Amino acid sequence: MLMADILAVAMHLIPTRCSRALTPLLCALGAAAVLGACARDRGAPRGQGESVFELFTPPSPAIAASWATDPFDADKRLRGLLLLANAPFGGEPPYLRMYELATEDGDPGVRAVALRALAMHGTTDHAAMLIAGLTDANQLVRWEAARGLQRVHAESAIGPLIDRLSPDREESTQVRSAAARALGQYAQVRVVERLIGVLSDRSLAVNDSALASLRTLTGEDFGYDARAWFDWSRHPQTDLFAGRTPYIFPVFERDPTIVEMLLPWFGPPNEIAAQPIGMPPQESVAPAGRGG
Repeated sequence: MLMADILAVAMHLIPTRCSRALTPLLCALGAAAVLGACARDRGAPRGQGESVFELFTPPSPAIAASWATDPFDADKRLRGLLLLANAPFGGEPPYLRMYELATEDGDPGVRAVALRALAMHGTTDHAAMLIAGLTDANQLVRWEAARGLQRVHAESAIGPLIDRLSPDREESTQVRSAAARALGQYAQVRVVERLIGVLSDRSLAVNDSALASLRTLTGEDFGYDARAWFDWSRHPQTDLFAGRTPYIFPVFERDPTIVEMLLPWFGPPNEIAAQPIGMPPQESVAPAGRGG
């Protein structure tokens, strides 16, 4: 498809008031097509590589798999794993095995992507790998491990997640925040007590996650008032979990970009919210409504 064809199609699809603003982008896409055509092998058969859209077509599964297992290039391993993890077939057994092996990769970026992939496609059998990631030397790996445990339910994760809430043990506010959110699955007194304590964390992000988990676990809402939460939790007539609501792990969601509107198969990588894998079904209970 030539640049003129792209412009014609895009101008037809995009409102007139936006067309002027998008013209530079469309021209850039056309220029990319010209450069791509100049760069391709002149011996290639006609009809191959002549569309600008081929520049935006992701690598084939075979190429992604070869990148994911490249022993010499960590960047390729990372890109390959990421492509496979985000593919519809990314949960097939051969790819799960790739992710498992990659959790021990020498590159922290590869380890982080491997844990993300297991959180997306794994089972409760992979909880141990995610728990191990909570103590990784790299902050990004620890963050992905904590986020992964928002999606995988395992009672054995409670203690390690609680440990990550302490600024003395975990300097990253992102990790502490993700751990606080993951604990919203577990209706245990020690969890509620620790989350109340986390409301005094210096990071607002950590406070927000702790409050979200407390609301889920109790159905109450005393805001960031740790004293009010403490007094309520210690009242003799308080049933901590009487108003508990289902835990739904947080997901990534955004509107499509201009390029994604032009190339529909590129849509934003939005996720579907759900309960963690391995979590027993739970019915919602109406909140008691004592919070203020």
